[in-house]
Amino acid sequence: MEDGEADSSPAPEKKGAEEEDDFGYQLFPDRNKKPQSFLVRSLFTFHNRCQVMLRMTLETNPYAQLLLEAMKQSGCTVFNDRHFSCENCDGCVSGGFDAATSQIVLCQNNIRQQSHMNRVVTHELIHAFDHCRAHVDWFKNVKHLACSEIRAANLSGDCTLMNEIARFKFGLKGHHQTCVRDRAIRSILAVRKVSRETAEKAVDEVFDACFNDLEPFGRIPHTKADARRAYRDFQNRDRYNANL
Repeated sequence: MEDGEADSSPAPEKKGAEEEDDFGYQLFPDRNKKPQSFLVRSLFTFHNRCQVMLRMTLETNPYAQLLLEAMKQSGCTVFNDRHFSCENCDGCVSGGFDAATSQIVLCQNNIRQQSHMNRVVTHELIHAFDHCRAHVDWFKNVKHLACSEIRAANLSGDCTLMNEIARFKFGLKGHHQTCVRDRAIRSILAVRKVSRETAEKAVDEVFDACFNDLEPFGRIPHTKADARRAYRDFQNRDRYNANL
């Protein structure tokens, strides 16, 4: 999890106040409020900007386009007005996946650049894709959460060279894996009341299997060019399977 612009791990199911604290729901205060009217929301620049950037991401970003297509083919079609919500959040997060509603929360007060929106949407769509294709126990099995966080950090562009340089983190051999591991641990600690030792143990135990699970990309998309190639390969794979 990255200070000031982090992509959080999945948000929890709404139950009691104590459980919400345990699962990090306090990071998303608008989840507990009644929806505002369109007229009220339209008065807030943050909300308008968030909606515009989201639309741009969904229409032009190859990472998001591939994930949306993969989810549709898995029987989990994503609808913009149903499955995305621009809301105000705690200052340390940029987004989250609410498994209780299958909805991606985008933190309109913390996402200020299109590149950041692209990364957050991709990160949370990976959680949504995992939720669609597998029986993920987000709330009771920290290994399940760790696996999805590893995949999200690995495949979303969180750990690209340019992003790491912007964080003043440099490395050569194995640095990508180090970044993925660190960010997965940070995300777990942000939304679960577990010790660092527990988070590290969960990440380490599933790291190899989850790091090498590259679905639906088929490769680690280090750049947009990689993501575009992955998207083309995914579309061609589907055409090939349709002809069998």
